[in-house]
Order: sequence, then structure tokens, then C-alpha cells
Amino acid sequence: MFRVLAAVAAFAVGATAVWAQNAAGVAVRKETMKTLGSAWKGPADMAKGERPFDLAVVQASLKTFQDHAPKAKDLFPDDTKTGGDTAALPAAFENKADVFARFDKLAADAKAAAAAIKDEASFKAEWPKVVQNCGGCHQTYRKKAT
Repeated sequence: MFRVLAAVAAFAVGATAVWAQNAAGVAVRKETMKTLGSAWKGPADMAKGERPFDLAVVQASLKTFQDHAPKAKDLFPDDTKTGGDTAALPAAFENKADVFARFDKLAADAKAAAAAIKDEASFKAEWPKVVQNCGGCHQTYRKKAT
């Protein structure tokens, strides 16, 4: 009987540790995505005419995309498929190569836009090329908000 209780206790401790690790991994992924979303907000408002054009804000946003998109590829280990209230769909884990390629494209498009954007006109031409990456990934790999 003692062996059975010891085995159950060991399993419970192990399962709790795995769950905590999963939840922590999901939390880091969510925080990184929030950082990318925050970087998107200011320029998105400019693109909609709700905020005056500010080249410094645009360049800072693009720098955030360049810095964080490649790091996001490390945030999809298999042990974060569930737990921590993840918004990532199973398809994100089944098609990691595509997800990772999309992050690479976001970083590359942000770098190209940073070099090309010099004024409001070039911003309006280049910004959509960058943010189309976000929507495409969210449509395929993120749960719809309820």
C-alpha cells in the first residue's frame, strides 16, 4: 500500500511540476506576443489616421518586430501546447516550420521597412507589408477571441 501511495504522490508532484513548466512557457509566449502587439498599436493608429505620423515611434516599433520575432520561434516547445490559457491552436505546433518562417518574414519585412520608411508617404506604403504577417498568422494559428 505504501508503494502505491508513494507512486501516486510522485506522479502528482511530477505532473504539477510539468503543468507549472507548461504554464510558465505559455506565459512567456503570451508576454512576447503582447510586446509585439504593443509595438503594432502606435503605427496602426497612425495608419488609420487616429494619431499623427511619428517616425521615431514607427522606427521603434519596427525595431521591436526585428528583435522579438526571431525570439518568438523559441516559444513553441511541445510542452506548451496546453495549459496556461494558451491561445495557440494545435495547428501552430503541427506546422512549426510555417510558424517559424512567418516570424522570420516578419523580422525581414520590418527590417526592410525600417530602411525604406522616411516619411508619412513611405510609411503608408511599407507598413501594410509588415503587419500583414501578423494577421496571416493569427488567422491560422491563434484561437479566435471570445
